Amino acid sequence: MQVFVLGTCTHAVNVEPTTRVSEIRKRICTIEQVPEDDLYLHYAGLPLDDDMSFEALPELATIIASGKVLGGKVHGSLARAGKVKGQTPKVAKEEDKKKKKTGRCKRRIQYNRRFSTAVSQFGRKKGPNSNS
Repeated sequence: MQVFVLGTCTHAVNVEPTTRVSEIRKRICTIEQVPEDDLYLHYAGLPLDDDMSFEALPELATIIASGKVLGGKVHGSLARAGKVKGQTPKVAKEEDKKKKKTGRCKRRIQYNRRFSTAVSQFGRKKGPNSNS
């Protein structure tokens, strides 16, 4: 049975179905020149245990060999997360206002107000904002 191990480069490794993962790990560590504690083997996104055998893996499976990833620091305190949203006062939602008409619709209303429904009156013309 042959398996591919993807490290810094791809290695084709011949294994028996009864071979343990720990044996392959030792072989890859010597090839890649990496300490055994720093090498992790993954298949299909899941880590492989040392006592696991290759019976569960299909023929020509690709195993990924990766190193230890150290955790980094978090910038800023997590205690202050969401501070601005918490400080902002809640404003009550206003009632729905009708939005102003625009474009062709506005011009149509303007035309009707000025010319079509206008009643001729005696005297001085009233402005559009007069209440009388």
